Amino acid sequence: MSASLDPTPRTQVKRLPTRGHFDRGVVNAILDEGIVCHVGFVHEGSPVVIPTGYGRRGDTLLLHGSAASRMFRTLASGAEICVTVTLVDGLVLAKSAFHHSMNYRSVVIFAKARSLDGPEEKRDALRVFTEHVLPGRWATTRPPNGQELKATLVVALPIEEASAKIRTGPPMDDEEDLSWPVWAGVLPLRVRADDPVPAGGSEAVAEGWTRRSLC
Repeated sequence: MSASLDPTPRTQVKRLPTRGHFDRGVVNAILDEGIVCHVGFVHEGSPVVIPTGYGRRGDTLLLHGSAASRMFRTLASGAEICVTVTLVDGLVLAKSAFHHSMNYRSVVIFAKARSLDGPEEKRDALRVFTEHVLPGRWATTRPPNGQELKATLVVALPIEEASAKIRTGPPMDDEEDLSWPVWAGVLPLRVRADDPVPAGGSEAVAEGWTRRSLC
């Protein structure tokens, strides 16, 4: 696979194009840090966007859900979809209201998904999902049984028509606003795990998870 993605009319960043990135390493790093993606598709003539979890295996994005889900039935049919992942790194507070912004890293992927139907490839995809959320978790949990695999739809989409967009740095205030008497700068944001809360009947120790940083 090439180390870079070829821009297309759909992935070319038109607004502030210098923020666009087509390096696979940049795209993959954002996908690996995120937890939730938003899947856009058309269902019965209407646009729908639904959040869901995901996992990445090489240059393929994996999604899974209920076999009864309208979204996954649509995806499994080979419909065109758009998947986005966004990480918010900070609030950019400017002197003027107009120049307020956010520091962020995002990925947009256009693709047609294909269904993974074999029990082994389904099971491996579920392993990828589980390890994406919490590395090492798969080895300690009960694996999915045949009935659970049958009730789950798994789809794969190539990370080929994709791009990243990134904003970093301070606010871009106009020179005439620099003397305005209000604080300006960046308020950093991050997602983190807090102390684990055990489920009823769970006596196992949640090793290594306390206040684990997620990004």
